[in-house]
Amino acid sequence: MTQPLPKILPVNELKNTANIMKTCQESPVPIVITKNGYGEAVMMSLKLYEEMFAQIQTAALINASLDDLENGAKPIDGKTFFNEMRVKYGK
Repeated sequence: MTQPLPKILPVNELKNTANIMKTCQESPVPIVITKNGYGEAVMMSLKLYEEMFAQIQTAALINASLDDLENGAKPIDGKTFFNEMRVKYGK
């Protein structure tokens, strides 16, 4: 699945803040703000930011786990893991 390209807006279009906020809310991708034809900043809705941040955190955790396995950590199955978490956190 391909992701749509980011929207590009020149900095002088930021004067209409209501329109920019609406564009951010409706855009499924970040909006690149340009100055003199070069990218200077990125705007996005809070929802999109939170989704992207969660993906980055997930990737970091997966990579850390893969590093642990490469360094000799013993893997456990999902059922064992969830049972240990229930005991540890009482649920």
